This record gives sequence, structure tokens and C-alpha cells, in this order.
Amino acid sequence: MGNREDLLAGARKVILERGVAKATARDIASAAGVSLAAIGYHFGSKDRLVTEALSEALGNSIGDAMDELIAAGAGSSPLAGLARLWNGMPAVFEANHEAMLASLENIVRIVRSDDARGQLGDQLSGAFDDLAAHVKAAHPELDDGQAAAIGRMYFVLVQGLGVLWLLNPGELVANGDQLTTAVSALAGQ
Repeated sequence: MGNREDLLAGARKVILERGVAKATARDIASAAGVSLAAIGYHFGSKDRLVTEALSEALGNSIGDAMDELIAAGAGSSPLAGLARLWNGMPAVFEANHEAMLASLENIVRIVRSDDARGQLGDQLSGAFDDLAAHVKAAHPELDDGQAAAIGRMYFVLVQGLGVLWLLNPGELVANGDQLTTAVSALAGQ
């Protein structure tokens, strides 16, 4: 790995051990085995490094798990795929509990910073596009607009249900079966 990758790994390690607020640039550089100046060189600031490290970690772990659950729904209706995905998400949340807590802590910092909001905004469109591509691959009968809309809905649900799950670990406000009932009712079915 290069310094940039070492810093991302070091940041994730320190953040998961101490939380975002207590993660210092010095601690991150030490965990990465690089100089403190490397943070500025590769990321511009500790805050940009933290945002990228958390986005990458959660994007990889939660995103990959979602992609697998979406793919497992291939061959069924998109509505059945919705149920499968959201019935599988509690295990994903459980496996990523500490990273989700750190991400929630980081969101407060991001909301208060125009620079951080811009950085995250750039990453969101990629997340939406990735989810849409996986939905389209699992359900080729959908047109691109439908797959994009479902991908965005999945992203919104994972954010909201993830925060609510953190408030009461092990409990979901709505499981996949309840969500499909709600969507069917909204569609008049």
C-alpha cells in the first residue's frame, strides 16, 4: 500500500477505536506509519481524510452487502427483491455497528462544513448510480429511470433505517415485508 491507502486504513482504525471527535491527525498518522504532513499532502485536511475513510469503509461493507442482497433477488419481482433486501439488512447493520456510529458522528461535522458537504455530495451520485446498476442487473425488466428511482429509494431507506436501528440495535422500524406492504398499498394493489 502507498501512503494514501495507509492513511485511509489508519483513519478507519483510529475512528473505530476512539470515534470521530477523539481521532487526532497525529493518531491517524501514527496508525498509518506515515508523517503528519502526509495527511495534508494526500487529503488536504484531517476532516477530508475522515470523510473519505468512512465513506469508503461503509460504501464497501454496507454497499457490497446490499449489492449481494439485491443480486439474490434476481429472477423475482422487484417487489420481492425489496422484501429480500430489507429482511437481510439487520444482519448488515449488526456487522457494521461501530462504523455506522462513527459515520453518524461524522455526519454532524459534515452538515456544519460547506467543504465537507461538497465532498460528500460528489460521492453520493456515485452511490446512487452504483445502486441503480445493481437494481437494473437484478431486474432487467425495469427501465433505467425505474432502476435509478429504486436505487435512490434504497439509499434513503438504508440511511434512515440505519440511524433508527442504531437507536435501538436489533430492531427495525420496518422490515422488508412491511415495506412491500406499504409500497403495494401506495400503488393501489
